Amino acid sequence: MNQMIFVNLPVKDLETSKGFFEKLGYTANPAFTDETTACIVISDTIFVMLLSEPRYQDFIKKDVADARKTSEVILCLSAESREKVDELADAALAAGGFPSNDPMDYGHMYGRSFQDPDHHLWEVMWMDPAAVAGGGQV
Repeated sequence: MNQMIFVNLPVKDLETSKGFFEKLGYTANPAFTDETTACIVISDTIFVMLLSEPRYQDFIKKDVADARKTSEVILCLSAESREKVDELADAALAAGGFPSNDPMDYGHMYGRSFQDPDHHLWEVMWMDPAAVAGGGQV
């Protein structure tokens, strides 16, 4: 079995956050979704667990960070082409996301970033397979 990752994120409004990811083409797994949690399926091995802030607090002993003011992580998804990077980033902005950094274009690597409705930082990145296979710098 391939190793999986479950990224857990606190959200202020579960339905808004769930709707945002659905507008990007992802689905919620109903077996792991209820009134406090939504399991967003990114791929066969990547899942985003959207947890209402009170539910998220059940799992931690620290304060919940306000992602509008602080950052703890940047979540980066790969894309199969430069065009797919633009498609996902544009869809995120159209779905209620917020701009983040300027696009990054290094020729062999292209990426864009956005913030979800709770201001968590996301990047979408394409890397030229020939540069990766040839040991190009990332």
